[in-house]
Amino acid sequence: MDESFESTFITLTDEDGNETELEYLDTLEYNGAVYMSFFPTIPEDEADSAEDNDDYGMIILKVVSDNGDEEELVTIENEAELNAVYDLFMEALFEDEDDEE
Repeated sequence: MDESFESTFITLTDEDGNETELEYLDTLEYNGAVYMSFFPTIPEDEADSAEDNDDYGMIILKVVSDNGDEEELVTIENEAELNAVYDLFMEALFEDEDDEE
């Protein structure tokens, strides 16, 4: 089996201890910062309704250093920054699709 089609999943824990499983999509750099994109995993019992639910769209997180050797993923608060990074991820996604044809 071709390893390029295997998915990578991570589990994030928020400050309240809630866990969320995400499927990794891509990483890119913008204005000196690193961003990662994910899709949330969809429980089987919610698969039919997920298509119409905004909670199952692409999630973009910023990689930041915690003043040590560790890095953490944080949400992007600035809407202009989020929109710019989203556009870059979409360009990369469509570029990859064009390369496959």
